[in-house]
Amino acid sequence: MSSTRDPGRVAGFWYLLLVLVGPLRLIYIPNKLFVSGSTSATANNVATHEWLFRLGMVSDLAGAVILIFLVLSFYRLFKGVDSYLAVLVVILGGVMPSLLYFVNVATDAGALTAAQGADFLSAFSKPQRDALAMVFLNLHHHQETAAEILWGAWLFPLGLLVYRSRFLPRFLGIWLIINGVCYLVLSCTGILLPQYQGDVFLISQPALFGEVALMLWLVIKGAKPPVMDAVASFSAAG
Repeated sequence: MSSTRDPGRVAGFWYLLLVLVGPLRLIYIPNKLFVSGSTSATANNVATHEWLFRLGMVSDLAGAVILIFLVLSFYRLFKGVDSYLAVLVVILGGVMPSLLYFVNVATDAGALTAAQGADFLSAFSKPQRDALAMVFLNLHHHQETAAEILWGAWLFPLGLLVYRSRFLPRFLGIWLIINGVCYLVLSCTGILLPQYQGDVFLISQPALFGEVALMLWLVIKGAKPPVMDAVASFSAAG
């Protein structure tokens, strides 16, 4: 079955590309450059590893674009199941999170500018510039925490579409909805009780693999809406 004739596999490949690009800024760069409890060390690492940090900014921009193509491919796949839910997937899972990606790139640019000590910041001392860089980095983190609301919200219509589709396993739809609930809990915990966010994230790990399961299913097995199959059968009979 060709991926060009299988809208499910097309969506799966976009999903896979997002999974490959996303972790650079979300996971790798914080683990590599950010030093917990040390503002100066973190700012120095950002300034010293400028190109790695800029690559993270590029990955966020790429993720924003990929996300739009992903949700449009989901719309193509599920519009015959429920067009209203498919539109919700596009808005909650693509348009709104993509805007936050672009905002996060701007905050990273501010952090890099402060860490490098641009000429117009010469009125500030080095500790003050480092603190300013941390303000931007913390803002980026808080925007990601807020974005988890959207990361969770879009999985509700997507999970319902998968569950109702009949061309994808129903357990994937249930898993996605549970995945969405966990993201909502993570976001609320990060805002209300940030000291427990790490613990909640660890407990939520099995549920958070719902998206990975869907992505792997689409890449390996693909998915074709019954309407397409019916049209193909009619054409073959003719």
